[in-house]
Amino acid sequence: MPKSAVLASGMSDPDLNLLIALDALLDDGSVIGAARRLGLSASAMSRTLTRLREATGDPLLVRAGRAMVLTPHAQALRERARNAVHEARAVLLPSAAEPDLATLQRTFTIRANDGFVEAFGAPLIAAATAVAPFVRLRFAPKAQKTSAHLREGSADLEIGVLGEMGPEIRVQALFRDRFVGVVRMGHPLALERGPSAERYVAFGHVVASRSGRGSGSGPVDVALAALGLERTIVAVVPSFPAALAVARASDLIALVPGSFLCNHGEQPQQQHGEPRESPQPGGIHIFELPVTTEKITVSQMWHPRIEADPVHRWLRQLVLTVCRQLVPL
Repeated sequence: MPKSAVLASGMSDPDLNLLIALDALLDDGSVIGAARRLGLSASAMSRTLTRLREATGDPLLVRAGRAMVLTPHAQALRERARNAVHEARAVLLPSAAEPDLATLQRTFTIRANDGFVEAFGAPLIAAATAVAPFVRLRFAPKAQKTSAHLREGSADLEIGVLGEMGPEIRVQALFRDRFVGVVRMGHPLALERGPSAERYVAFGHVVASRSGRGSGSGPVDVALAALGLERTIVAVVPSFPAALAVARASDLIALVPGSFLCNHGEQPQQQHGEPRESPQPGGIHIFELPVTTEKITVSQMWHPRIEADPVHRWLRQLVLTVCRQLVPL
């Protein structure tokens, strides 16, 4: 549109510098905190807030007791402002087809459950530091499936089974997994040639559940119910490592992903195969389940904001390579 037409319509270009201030204010929820982040005085930040209120037609921050809270409109703008700032900064960065990994100093945050970290954490760290010695990998727990951390930029990657992550989230399959049974060496099932479904439900079970509910309504339970059988869940623990520890020290059966055991130097006994005659490393016996369930696909997920970042592309390729080496797709 010609400049004369813009002026004639009473419109003028907004000050795009306000975007950075808006992002800081909405993220921090405080004039003082946003001022500190941007290196401004509190009075200068207050004047900027006044300009933002005029530009958006909304108070953005309002007082609630002694604190300031975001208005509903500010809440709705928060993610859009963050994405706009990230995109603007990405546009202004110099092109870098190949990052200098030998000197790269960066911390990547990867949200993953304990089972993934135990199975793949050490190989990933070794592979990363072998070529990028100053890179740090920070594994953050996954209390729940949510895309908020990717959208807000507090996580670089999310590892797990695809859930309600939002249509914009990028997804790449890493490997396919299935659940196996685990008991201690010396357990009656460790001496059998692949337990029957009846024998499988004859013992107590320990299950891992992030929520702590352990409802017993998963794919294995559905398959057993089709045979008129039901597991007796004796204990619920928050993670697969905890389930494995309980099974190792009791007569309970643990249900864990096969990939979780890849760093134990063990492979599950094939169904109807010969029982092992010697103890496995770690004092556990692994067996295939007596019922058939669909395999699960474990993926890595990221926000499109960093799709083209060459360093992030390197990280994604590293994760893919390490995972495929240990557990083929």
